[in-house]
Amino acid sequence: MADKKNVAILGATGAVGTQMLQCLAERDFPVGELRLLASARSAGKKVEWCGRQIELVEAAPEAFEGMDIVLGAAGDDVAKQLLPEAVRRGATVVDNSHAFRLDEDVPLVIPEINAEDVSWNHGLIANPNCATIIGLVPTWPLHKLGHVSRMVVSTYQAASGAGAPGMAELEAEICAMGRGEKLPEPRAFADQLASNLIPQIGSEKFEGYTSEEMKMQNEGRKIMHEPGLRVNCTCVRVPVLRSHSESITLEFDEPVSLDDAREALASAPGVRLVDDLAAENARDRFPMPLYTSDQDLVWVGRVRRDISNPDETRGITFWCCGDQIRKGAATNAVQIAELLL
Repeated sequence: MADKKNVAILGATGAVGTQMLQCLAERDFPVGELRLLASARSAGKKVEWCGRQIELVEAAPEAFEGMDIVLGAAGDDVAKQLLPEAVRRGATVVDNSHAFRLDEDVPLVIPEINAEDVSWNHGLIANPNCATIIGLVPTWPLHKLGHVSRMVVSTYQAASGAGAPGMAELEAEICAMGRGEKLPEPRAFADQLASNLIPQIGSEKFEGYTSEEMKMQNEGRKIMHEPGLRVNCTCVRVPVLRSHSESITLEFDEPVSLDDAREALASAPGVRLVDDLAAENARDRFPMPLYTSDQDLVWVGRVRRDISNPDETRGITFWCCGDQIRKGAATNAVQIAELLL
């Protein structure tokens, strides 16, 4: 059993922070003292965890004193303001915000891909974007077969990507529709999400691509150590509660057979292959967000040739789904923390 570590969660009351708490318990992380940091309005309230009653503490620099590991689940501004203070006080930080992901001296880690990068951290380790994690976990074993040079990706991202307010807004819209009532004005999203799709996540970043769409390329290059990786990504918000789905087409430098691709996916850590269009039950034919929620694997199916590629042996298309709050955020962060043990 590893020595116990004093652990703090910054942003402990949000969707990701709450899930981090659950993941620590599920994975038997060796927690000594657990310090839950939140806003001033939440301070003093109590949260039950593993039979303990833990009082929420206002997030402030001094709150990190004595902590070994800090899990960040707050927004960019709070992360930039407070997490360097945690490092100065001797903690190692695993941060889920966007604040430090592309900093050259901060590792950006998916444990199934580049766990070794944790070794060169300087007190801060970044957790990648949720869509990046869910897309790259199954891409990596295929990359090792034929070296991926190009990706074409469409993401179908759940309401949970906007946190607890996003999920609450979708649920409220669905309930209002069911009762025949006027829907509440959208706050978490640009427009009504129920019975709708919103083909913009993030602000415009580069030549019509949004900040969310550029993350797959920019973060993928860093995680995979492939500075030449080219990614065309379209991100769409869909009326699903919490599991993200992605359609991914890969272009390889070397030929890759379908049999080898399926075998690599079936044996890859963090992946479950669900790929049988002849199965009697639809949930055994392909991944669906309804069935991939509340678990930590990225499910992959619809594995097939990219028939638009002039050299069909160098193109493969697949569909994948994964829980955005768990593997896309909280679980990946706790897995990184486990590497620190």
